[in-house]
Amino acid sequence: MERDEARGRPRIGVVGLRRGLHLAEHCPRVGLEVVAACDLDPAARAQAAPSLPGAVVAERWQDLLDADLDGVILANDFDAHAEPAVAFLERGVHVLSETAACAGVEEGRCLIAAADASAATYSFAENFVFHPHVRLLRAAVDAGEIGRPVLVEADYLHGMAPEAVDALVGDPAHWRGRIAATAYCTHTLSPVLALTGARPLDVAAHTVDGDRPGSAAVLVVRLSTGALAVTRHGFLQGEPDSHWSWISARGTRGLAESVRAPGERSWSLRVRTEAWAAPGGEVRDEERVPPPLEVGGGTVQRADEGTVLVLERFRATVADGAPPAVGVRAAVAASLVGVLGAESLAKGSAPVPVPDFGADTGSEPGFDPDTDSAVG
Repeated sequence: MERDEARGRPRIGVVGLRRGLHLAEHCPRVGLEVVAACDLDPAARAQAAPSLPGAVVAERWQDLLDADLDGVILANDFDAHAEPAVAFLERGVHVLSETAACAGVEEGRCLIAAADASAATYSFAENFVFHPHVRLLRAAVDAGEIGRPVLVEADYLHGMAPEAVDALVGDPAHWRGRIAATAYCTHTLSPVLALTGARPLDVAAHTVDGDRPGSAAVLVVRLSTGALAVTRHGFLQGEPDSHWSWISARGTRGLAESVRAPGERSWSLRVRTEAWAAPGGEVRDEERVPPPLEVGGGTVQRADEGTVLVLERFRATVADGAPPAVGVRAAVAASLVGVLGAESLAKGSAPVPVPDFGADTGSEPGFDPDTDSAVG
């Protein structure tokens, strides 16, 4: 649908009221008005209703298709985003979709086709691309401080007790019980792809614990730039304080990595240049602290910075025609690495090629909130 400027703030629907409620509560600070929401669970609807004054709260996402929406945020089950995304795009409603764009190659193709045919846009709600330590790392890479990245590593880890993990991944009623150990990889792959500007060529997957194969996985991904990515995700001890995220890039001239430390330091970046590559001929090893992020007249908590920046950019996309920060092809590529990682496991960890869907025209994974902020 073509947005009427007289409407004021973009009117947004939210699908899924667990993670979706967290997103909805941040919408007003970036200029988005939540007018409709849904969740299959009546308890989730009842709990969310007081936080969504004036919004219509329904049961199914189909109930939102005929609502007067400019955009919709999809935060429903991990493996169930593509169908509603296609449906809303066909109605001309802008889509912001979380975590996994698709659960298979054909589903990814259909999603890309729907986005290409729609007057609206598809944006990937990949907040890990915009976390403080990842933005610092991207700035160091863009400035050429470490040269060309050749080995990028990323973790997305939860340090849960084994019995709690087994209960979660073994529960067929929970989406965690339905997905492969490799599937939840977008919080590692999306930052890697944004950092390098690459696309994944192939993936070889490995289980970490042969006795508990569903608990964690390591993916080895060859990138189109020639670099290698190694990502670890799932349930392993040593959970990073930076919202479960750690990332490192070794380049041809140096190293930049998020700091392995507790508390606030975990959001900082370490940059090391060896003596041979440093201008003064001495080793440079320094730690950089991200500046506070101010949005909507207040300081954003570190763990929420990525989420707020994703929502801010979505508002700019819906209201001002800005390109998606992370578009549909990058979303499908990152998601399919996890899907095809499961195929690799079934083939004894042999590499499996990732389809090439091309690049998203106009997407800006390096969105700089200091220069491109949509809301003061």
